[in-house]
Amino acid sequence: MTFRAPVRDLAFALEAIAGIDDVAATGAFPDYDADLMSAVLDAAGQFSEQVLAPLNRVGDQKGSVYAEGSVTAAPGFADAYRQFAAGGWTGLSADPAHGGQGLPKALELAAFETVHAANMAFGLCPMLSLAAIEALQEHGTDAQKDTWLSKLVSGEWTGAMVLTEPQAGTDLGSLTATATPNGDGTYALNGQKIFITWGDHDATDNIVHLVLARLPDAPAGPKGISLFLASKYLLKDDGSLGERNAFRPVGVEHKLGIHASPTCVMSYEGATAELVGEPNQGLSHMFTMMNAARLAVGVEGVGIAERAYQAALAYALDRRQGRSVWTGEHNAPIFDHPDVRRMLSVMKARIEAARGICLSTGVAADLARHAETEEDRRKWKAREDLFTPIAKAWSTDMGVEVASMGVQVHGGMGFIEETGAAQHYRDARIAPIYEGTNGVQAMDLVGRKLSMDGGEAARA
Repeated sequence: MTFRAPVRDLAFALEAIAGIDDVAATGAFPDYDADLMSAVLDAAGQFSEQVLAPLNRVGDQKGSVYAEGSVTAAPGFADAYRQFAAGGWTGLSADPAHGGQGLPKALELAAFETVHAANMAFGLCPMLSLAAIEALQEHGTDAQKDTWLSKLVSGEWTGAMVLTEPQAGTDLGSLTATATPNGDGTYALNGQKIFITWGDHDATDNIVHLVLARLPDAPAGPKGISLFLASKYLLKDDGSLGERNAFRPVGVEHKLGIHASPTCVMSYEGATAELVGEPNQGLSHMFTMMNAARLAVGVEGVGIAERAYQAALAYALDRRQGRSVWTGEHNAPIFDHPDVRRMLSVMKARIEAARGICLSTGVAADLARHAETEEDRRKWKAREDLFTPIAKAWSTDMGVEVASMGVQVHGGMGFIEETGAAQHYRDARIAPIYEGTNGVQAMDLVGRKLSMDGGEAARA
């Protein structure tokens, strides 16, 4: 079925629920107004509908391909990514000093919902670049920002988040990858990492990896982790690409869903890297990137649910079977059956709720940076922190539930691959696992966020 970006629903959620006008009122976004919001959402929806959605099925069927130390993206994906970068979509909320458009984060999240709905496997690639941009903006040196940010913001290069090892998933304190000083200010990375989303591909000339590893004298556990940057190709003095760095994929995982998103096993074999931020503070630095990704993954849950809902609604209106309880018509659309209508109504309601939560978190993030007073900025930062685990966990659980209801609406046709309903369900299933499982989000919410500042954020 044809995907239609829910532009009107997104605009309503931004304005009437999340309160993006409060962000505009700060004066921090002089180019932003309602007309610009509509133009951005319309353009994002058009690109998602026309370029990304048609690739969703072939990406699922063909997937990415690993051969001889490199990964080739699914058919059409590299060209689609280049169009995406040329459209400036990676830089929507980025600092204009590095080529960004300086628009509200909440608007960027809304635009990216259309991307994830159209093609979740594709959307993972620029999503990780956005997280890398935030981490470098917050913790990088001026030289690192000058070197790397403009390329990431423009989309000319992509970013990857490199955390997990075979023995260290959620428990990152168990990781064993090492970074040994080279004596010239750089480090040699060694170790193997797994589950590295878009860790290698052919859509861009270079890929920037942000990697967690240990220095030789680091203490054991999570307090001994540092953050490093290593790019696929080393840079020459003039900033152009030099020789290949000493890391490579050694395979891609064969997964339940998101087949077009290459989930790489990466081997670092003395790869040249530079320290980002302070030694042994890598975990806290990485949380800047991870929290950005957590909110973005929540938006993924909304996007895949929207796609599943649209497919289910179209099928329910087209499929004829049984007698309508409303009109008495025989061989009526199954949309007229009360249980089908109930499922569709629940799907729609949950999507609207999750969309509101995610975009409200985006507005809180914007106001945490740009509210007029320090007191207001602290208040909004507390709300962003409180909402982030809810946005991530509830929205992704909702995405799986709605995709499952989409299969149910299709009946037997949902359980076979022909209709595409099964793909939405398979794709959605990773989101509750990503960026800290939803059990971890629950522990974060109850153990930290509800009680912070004596519970003031929760009360507010």
